[in-house]
Amino acid sequence: MIRCIRLWTGDDGNSYFEEGSIDLPKGERGDVLSGTAGVSTISFRETKAGGVFQWHDAPIRQFVITLSGTLDFQTRTGEHFILRPGDILLAEDTTGSGHSWKLVDDQPWRRAYVILAQGVDPLFVAQGAKVQ
Repeated sequence: MIRCIRLWTGDDGNSYFEEGSIDLPKGERGDVLSGTAGVSTISFRETKAGGVFQWHDAPIRQFVITLSGTLDFQTRTGEHFILRPGDILLAEDTTGSGHSWKLVDDQPWRRAYVILAQGVDPLFVAQGAKVQ
């Protein structure tokens, strides 16, 4: 299972999140494998340890794959979630009140931004949802 946190904008304009995973229904030789998701670009970024980013929206619908660093994300409603290396953030809160984050360990935040193609299924399965 690959942990994924989906972050989206609710009808009230606030950002909300739910925990889930990337759907891995296939397999061979003991591996499990997702389907494919169309993407347009990938880029990489590093923020030094101790970094913070105040309230903002995601600039575009994207996966943010954490390679190093541990972060505390917060929504305007006061909810928090933690991202760790290996976690994927599905950032879909492109409008509204946004979210903030801060690094909470002594590592830089190294991440990959994977911009999803328009209308693509991001392969996200909410925690507790039945996998078909």
